[in-house]
Amino acid sequence: MHKINPVEKFARFTEHWSPKIVAELNGQHVKLVKAHGSFPWHHHDREDEMFLVVRGSFRMDYRAADGERHEVLHEGELIVVPRGVEHRPVAEHEVWIMLFEPAGTLNTGSAGGAHTVAEPGWV
Repeated sequence: MHKINPVEKFARFTEHWSPKIVAELNGQHVKLVKAHGSFPWHHHDREDEMFLVVRGSFRMDYRAADGERHEVLHEGELIVVPRGVEHRPVAEHEVWIMLFEPAGTLNTGSAGGAHTVAEPGWV
């Protein structure tokens, strides 16, 4: 057991859209990611994802049965994206996000591609 300072951990990396693991509990990973720009549309067949804004703000676009919608999240706010919901985060400026998701969850879910981080490193 040891304490973790997320702000100190964020200071250790600069790359965007490259999640880093900071903790593991009950089969879940706690990940940190710096984001800027638009991420690909994707979904996760078996995993829910929780996004908590540590610094900055971003928009979560998602596709619902009645069309495309979005939520804007600010520092201290969180959103849970249920499994199967197509979504994409979009950040006009750099944002720091903490993710909670099952270990082994691919960051690009169904989309794959250049943004995929198959085995995130620990920070």
